[in-house]
Amino acid sequence: MSLCSAKKIKMKKTPDAELLARFTAPMPSVEARQALGKSLREKVPHVQHAEYRPAARRKDPVAILEEQAKTRLQNLVPIRYARMLASPFAFLRGAAAVMADDLAPTPVTGLTVQACGDMHVANFGFFASAERNLVFGINDFDETLPGAWEWDLKRLAASAVVAGRFLGADKVLCEDAARAAVRSYRKRMREYAGMRNLDVWYSRIDEAGILAALSPEAQQGARRIMAKARQRGHMQVLEKMAELVDDRHRIVEDAPLIVRETHTADGRPIGEALAITLGLYVKSLPDDRKPLFARYRVVDVARKVVGVGSVGTRCWVVLMSGNSSEDPLFIQYKEAQPSVLAPYSGASRWKCEGQRVVVGQRLIQGAPDIFLGWGSQSETDHFYIRQLRDMKGGAEFDPATASVKNLPEYCKLCGWALALAHAKSGDPAAIAGYLGKSEGMDEAVARFAAAYAGQTERDYDALAEAAKAKRIPVAKARESI
Repeated sequence: MSLCSAKKIKMKKTPDAELLARFTAPMPSVEARQALGKSLREKVPHVQHAEYRPAARRKDPVAILEEQAKTRLQNLVPIRYARMLASPFAFLRGAAAVMADDLAPTPVTGLTVQACGDMHVANFGFFASAERNLVFGINDFDETLPGAWEWDLKRLAASAVVAGRFLGADKVLCEDAARAAVRSYRKRMREYAGMRNLDVWYSRIDEAGILAALSPEAQQGARRIMAKARQRGHMQVLEKMAELVDDRHRIVEDAPLIVRETHTADGRPIGEALAITLGLYVKSLPDDRKPLFARYRVVDVARKVVGVGSVGTRCWVVLMSGNSSEDPLFIQYKEAQPSVLAPYSGASRWKCEGQRVVVGQRLIQGAPDIFLGWGSQSETDHFYIRQLRDMKGGAEFDPATASVKNLPEYCKLCGWALALAHAKSGDPAAIAGYLGKSEGMDEAVARFAAAYAGQTERDYDALAEAAKAKRIPVAKARESI
């Protein structure tokens, strides 16, 4: 009996029968799905995406951050605020929860993807594929959750404007950067819509593709970043983060950012906590990775402050050694809390928030870390583990060194990477059909980005006022860098 003939037979409604029916039902064509996407323009015209109007009862952005701080390590919260106060761009990076609340009421088509949830221009970079080739893509997945593709795209475009202003770009260049990100997203999505499913899944943004997409001037900067990324391996981290003490490598402390603790925040000895953590983590690894990880032994462990928005969550670095001291492996433990999108998209279907992060990363990154894993030690203590550094690198947003005129070229790469992530997890044909071939969506989202950049600057000012009024604790500059 063929599968096709099975459809004609009356079957009881069992889970197996429903599954069979789903996989034997005709799949709508690419053209039909593009037409469906195009029809959504009647419901949500492109021009509606240009609007940003703060809600009449918009939540206090400082209050949103204070609520998040309640679940963070209290002695590190002042560092988070200090890092966010470095600039409006730093504020945007740490305020994913604020923007999620602002994006929730904006118009959406109803087409969903595995959203990043914290999409901004500094959350992209190079990393090594399993074949040891450099690829470009999204590199932060702490907030990933199924959600509206428009939210990621609008946050990316807004970040382009905020970053541009921070780097000293004028209004025209800032809006060009936002427009470049959206245009690239639109054009690449149309390409992915016409490709075979497996071809989309196996697609990578590799070195050759990056260089081909950039102008000669921008290529020079890309080559420098890629060369630096190739040097950023475990040996480089060993030289930078560790020192020899009695013929044994030890992680160098740099309080309060890197600290060797004897006990965890809940009072458990570090050795006991680490043993439990690694035991849970190993269970989550694919069976083919377990023998490789089993060849390493723990040498040292320290608590490490990372990022901007993540500051205050529990984060540890573990130095491990393989065949010799010259065979290091650095893994990073990161606490996983509920996504900032959860109040608007719904809670994760994964009971472990660490698993949510890992599954999301595997789905949309394309060439994820071979040591990605997760675990949960209680109903509220969830984590994931990854390599600390494996040929990872990205653009630096430093006004003193950045070539601001190349920002639109860089944003073009970011739009491409976001399109690939969404094409892997959503329906590229429907999204492409909605976006269309005109520049209507490019212009609309660029206008939104400029308006939201103004909101970000006002929110940054509000945080600065809260610091001045002693409403929030702020670490001294030297303690937060």
